[in-house]
Amino acid sequence: MKFNKWTLGLAAVGVVSLASAARADEKMNALQTALSNTTISGYVSASFNWAIQPGGAENQSSPAGFIPFQGQYSENGVPSKQDGFNLDVVKLSISKPEDESPWASGYQIDLIFGPDAVNYNSSANAVGGQSQQHFTGENGADFAIKQAYVTLRTPVGNGIDWKIGVFDSPLGYEVFDAGSNPNYTRSWGYAIEPTELTGILGTYKINDSWSISAGIANTLIAGINARNDSSGFPNHEGSYWHKAYTGSVAFTAPSSWGWAAGSSMYAGVIYGFGSSQSAGFNGYMVGNQVNYYAGATLNTPWKQLTTGVSFDYAHNLGGGSETGNYFNAMAIGLYGTFKATDKLSFNARGEYIYAEGINSSTGIYQGSSDGMELTGTVEYDLWANVVSRVELRYDHLFGSNELLNDGGLDHRTSVGLYANIIYKF
Repeated sequence: MKFNKWTLGLAAVGVVSLASAARADEKMNALQTALSNTTISGYVSASFNWAIQPGGAENQSSPAGFIPFQGQYSENGVPSKQDGFNLDVVKLSISKPEDESPWASGYQIDLIFGPDAVNYNSSANAVGGQSQQHFTGENGADFAIKQAYVTLRTPVGNGIDWKIGVFDSPLGYEVFDAGSNPNYTRSWGYAIEPTELTGILGTYKINDSWSISAGIANTLIAGINARNDSSGFPNHEGSYWHKAYTGSVAFTAPSSWGWAAGSSMYAGVIYGFGSSQSAGFNGYMVGNQVNYYAGATLNTPWKQLTTGVSFDYAHNLGGGSETGNYFNAMAIGLYGTFKATDKLSFNARGEYIYAEGINSSTGIYQGSSDGMELTGTVEYDLWANVVSRVELRYDHLFGSNELLNDGGLDHRTSVGLYANIIYKF
């Protein structure tokens, strides 16, 4: 084994032995090998929010108060983001992707810091928008582990890739990371989807066009190691063993499809335990819940224009037992992106949401709410590695039922203006 002159000099004066130096060098080589394919990435996101038409933002009965991540209220009823400058979130990702070997392995760690990390779980994004507790306790710190999982490949057929740990829900058109979405504010559809699962997820790529996924998680309730601690069983007997199950299928159009090549379609379902705490509604019983999702991103003959569609349906959202109420919610979204130049793009989203409550023991209809939102975003990426955009959003809730807003709105309308800067590294 070769040693550098510095190590030989230390050995000569008795500071180190060549044997210990050899062992240390072997350990360092192993560490360097393990870290050689590790990548570090992330982003810093900041924003400015202005409630042009608050729609009653002086209290919690405002549509603006329930836009996911954008109108969350603090304990004293003051909007935490409206009418001011904000640090949204800092994300740090450390990962080692799988290589091409049959028994490949890797890992993914996503850490988030800042206001959007406070109480990060599905309840923070739920319809109703209020911060809630999950059954493992509330995370009141401005730090959270968003994802942390091991990836493994088993050489069955084309290879099954596994995620084991805490990972993002596989359902939905939009994601937590605002810079990966066409718009800065999140959709109402995003607000009724599970966000985080603790369990195992396997993905199998059938060919270049088709892939399928299936997995098992503890529960729909977000939170690391969250458990199903009540699902209608006497004295909670056996409820911990009632898990959540997910399955999905994805299709990508092949090159032979001409202008439609690269378009993608996705459909999936998650069934498991939900709760009023995780769904953001007070007074609803706990129980099982099923979320359906279907979405597509479609290219058009006009190369600059890309369209999208999403459908979310949550049955028994907020739980529902044999003696309580249950809640259903549906959201339909349409998306459009026009890329005028390499730097300039225009993004639009239109959405309709409907929610209803039913007494599970009597079957009596408890009422419904519906609403709409229109969002337009202009993005101009002038600086390298920077996403910069301005957004105008219009929300309108119909009727005065409290199911959507937990405050009894009466034809309330809100209009908000947003500016967003994200540096990606």
